[in-house]
Amino acid sequence: MQHIQFSNLNREKYIERLKTESFDLVIIGGGITGAGIALDAASRGLKVALLEKNDFASGTSSKSTKLIHGGLRYLKQFDFWLVKEVGSERAIVHKLAPHLVLPEKMLLPLIENGSYGKWLTSIGLKVYDILAQVTGDDKRQMLEKKEALKLEPLLPKKILNGAGYYAEYRTDDARLTIENIKTSLMFGAQALNYASVTDFLYKNEKVAGVKVRDEISATDFEIKSKYVISAAGPWVDDLRVLNNSKKGKQLHLTKGVHLVFPYEKLPVKQSVYFDIPDGRMMFAIPRGKITYVGTTDTNYNDNKDKVHTDIADAIYLISAVNNMFPDINLELDDIVSSWAGLRPLIHEEGKSASELSRKDEIFVSDTGLISIAGGKLTGYRKMAERVVDRVVEKLKQEHNTETKKCYTDKISLCGNESFKKFKHVKRYIDSVYERIKPDGFSKHDAWFLVTNYGEQTESILERYEKRSEKDNPTKLILAELEFGIHNEMILNPMDFFIRRTGRLYFDIESITQYMDPVLKEFKRIFKTDDVQLNTWREILESEIKEHSDFSLNRT
Repeated sequence: MQHIQFSNLNREKYIERLKTESFDLVIIGGGITGAGIALDAASRGLKVALLEKNDFASGTSSKSTKLIHGGLRYLKQFDFWLVKEVGSERAIVHKLAPHLVLPEKMLLPLIENGSYGKWLTSIGLKVYDILAQVTGDDKRQMLEKKEALKLEPLLPKKILNGAGYYAEYRTDDARLTIENIKTSLMFGAQALNYASVTDFLYKNEKVAGVKVRDEISATDFEIKSKYVISAAGPWVDDLRVLNNSKKGKQLHLTKGVHLVFPYEKLPVKQSVYFDIPDGRMMFAIPRGKITYVGTTDTNYNDNKDKVHTDIADAIYLISAVNNMFPDINLELDDIVSSWAGLRPLIHEEGKSASELSRKDEIFVSDTGLISIAGGKLTGYRKMAERVVDRVVEKLKQEHNTETKKCYTDKISLCGNESFKKFKHVKRYIDSVYERIKPDGFSKHDAWFLVTNYGEQTESILERYEKRSEKDNPTKLILAELEFGIHNEMILNPMDFFIRRTGRLYFDIESITQYMDPVLKEFKRIFKTDDVQLNTWREILESEIKEHSDFSLNRT
């Protein structure tokens, strides 16, 4: 399987190309929206450059609920258009990356005085199926109390009236982002992380490119481009200020927090979407060794680069879980990890955080800066299509350039050339397990590799075979790291442990376990000095503490 080398070892060469070539489109923001735009625009034949001020997916796009879901709650707000769009998108994104967007049955308990009554849920889920064009076994079922308890014995027997049972998809948002970016490279896009846009270039009072700071060498350069799209999520308004165009609608940031528990502390048999006493809804999602729960929805006006889970968030989520699962008594000490992210929603006067629409909006300034904000992870491909349509229209009018129509619904994402259905993925997991089992690995190890990397697992296993470490788990994680450094623009251990592998959230103990060999590998490949390695070690240790330590004396 072919990989385009995408490595910070070639950083100077990439910057030289960005400086000397002219582009049709520069995209600011390397989250899922920017990544989707890069793939859409490049596959239509545009010359594209994508810039991200930190690491790819380091903002909102590594901190969502990690579901490609149809937004059942938007039915309650009568937002049928949004349900229809994101509902049908789920199946498309699953088809593009069946190893990464996994089918997940969802249980919706119906409880006395809950948000969803039996009749309304039955009709709601039926409408959901129709709008989202759900077929076969995935169609909703209504379960009696006994059937619901058989599926999930932890549900509250006293107040349970039954359940809705329907299909959703689970993903890893940061992996979905990097795979979109890597796929865009196959169509000639260029992408750079740790590159901040500090200002815009103008020609005849129109945006004609960007000024960029390379955060690694602390040098500045310029990129010329016909058009610029800002897909900077929570930072969209900051760039509109830079462009002197922040007027009319603006962002309304809300914070969403998730907590992670060992699976044995919250052993739900499948995902549950449940009521909490204040009328909101919450997810509990089992994933390998852990179960995570979320989310909160509170207004946020603090530092956008440092979003924390505080004790109030943790207590709120824990009490909601304990309320729905009476036999589970979670405490702050049970939290093994957490994450907190921002939703860049569009402000609507008089609406609370959880009432705000999840629709995306496009703003175009007088100088031609195009900004996109709002939206949901599930709808990233359609958001990209809408905003690239605007650029294509301008190219036709202003430069007489014809381009293809959007066809990203047919472009398989990296690592997915021969997976046509989810059963092929399962078969591949089994075959990988058979190969690595003699070396002492578990089925979970095979599942982890395939659901992160798809068929790119082959490349990791080839590297694994060539390595000389005696300890097999160390050898495998270093093969994974080596693959990521050469093919996924990993520049530091945080890129690897947090965004490329999700270990900070889903296997936090492995960071402490493999920190030394990983740092040693950085030293070998990047020729990193000991001062830098020690700084990284301190950052990793503080990340572990930040995400997992919820003792009440925490400052």
